[in-house]
Amino acid sequence: MGVVGIGQCRHGVGVSAIGIVGRSGRWRHAVILNLSAADWFGFFTQFAMLSLLSVGGAITTAPDMHRYLVTEQHWLTESQFTSCISLAQAAPGPNVLFVALMGWNVGLNAGGGLHAGWTGLAMALFGVLVPMLGIMIPSTTLTFLAARWGHQNRELRIVRAFKQGMAPIVIALLIATGWLLISANNNATKDWPLWLLGLVCMLLVWKTKIHLLWLLGAGALLGAFGLV
Repeated sequence: MGVVGIGQCRHGVGVSAIGIVGRSGRWRHAVILNLSAADWFGFFTQFAMLSLLSVGGAITTAPDMHRYLVTEQHWLTESQFTSCISLAQAAPGPNVLFVALMGWNVGLNAGGGLHAGWTGLAMALFGVLVPMLGIMIPSTTLTFLAARWGHQNRELRIVRAFKQGMAPIVIALLIATGWLLISANNNATKDWPLWLLGLVCMLLVWKTKIHLLWLLGAGALLGAFGLV
């Protein structure tokens, strides 16, 4: 087990990281960020844009969130990103909670972590607010207006065709999200249990009426015992 430090600058944002690499070689600690007001505004506008694309729920835009937060900006680590989605899916409440967890982690990284005291906590709470407002305001407004119009004109052929046409798009977006989570470790030879679990869950959801919480619980137990 070793201590590693990294310093870099991307897109005008200062990024440094100090963490611990365990025996598995995986990065276990968060990056420490130095975000400007422009970065926070960009964070908000990015999620506002994704809000208008979140057909089928915010979870369908997870691949693009991953591209922005992990690949491009390096504001979250791979483990932080996947943990945000896993925790939000297992917890009671709406699926959009994973956006709040992502914002919490970005804010926490920008505030220096929990060891920074009240400053770190304040930045984490601010981080929750920014993406949640971005993901909620546009889609909520659009959904309200579209739902009211669609209900008033539900017998029109164009409305029925739109609903049927959107179904395969939503399914494809959900498959893309599942693919992203399963392949997060980029090690296909060792991650075959994850692929098998994903396939079994997909078949169970498709062919049975089993509640999703049972599948989440089974996945959590398999993960706790190190089987996936």
